[in-house]
Amino acid sequence: MGFELTSKDYVEYLKKAYVKIHESGDYITELDAATGDGDHWANINSGFGKLNELADSLETMNLFELFKQIGKTMMSVIGGSSGVLYGSAYLAAAKTLKDKETIDNEGLCGVLAAMLDAIMSRGNAQPGWKTMIDSLHPAVECYKACIADGVSEAETVEKVKQAAIDGAESTKAMEAVRGRATYQTDKGVGHLDPGAVTMSYQIETLMDCVKEKL
Repeated sequence: MGFELTSKDYVEYLKKAYVKIHESGDYITELDAATGDGDHWANINSGFGKLNELADSLETMNLFELFKQIGKTMMSVIGGSSGVLYGSAYLAAAKTLKDKETIDNEGLCGVLAAMLDAIMSRGNAQPGWKTMIDSLHPAVECYKACIADGVSEAETVEKVKQAAIDGAESTKAMEAVRGRATYQTDKGVGHLDPGAVTMSYQIETLMDCVKEKL
């Protein structure tokens, strides 16, 4: 029997992700100031902070309604393109959870894959462009490969987590194709992308939450 995440479990993950993001404020803002306008952390933190405030009501919803509400909240609270991208991601993921009471291993892979597809489509962006996609894409590809190869869930969560972390780290060597970093002479080369880093925090925290259910 594999893990199963309920709405309450997912809201617990959101709370933990908020703590991790909130505590990294100085670091993420410093990263963003080097290549962007320095507001990425403030935007993401406000989004997850709002979800944290709504936690009690969120955990009473079914998964479909939960993910829709997360998407709507992020779209309305997070400023800039991140709000639209995160909102689109969660609204797309909600569609994969219709009539489901829990999220299992394949279901969670499907959720992350739907998020990735929505972000790439809405942002008209690809892996290698120095964005949050560069953490999420390798995590999703790793997750799909683990399921295809019959890797145990315990090993899968570790591999997916590492893929996200390594993906974020890989942005240091990339030239930015989108955003303010494109205006710099070095195109942001030598700097981590803050969006990829905060995405890796989320995937890392989510996998740790799954590990607790195994």
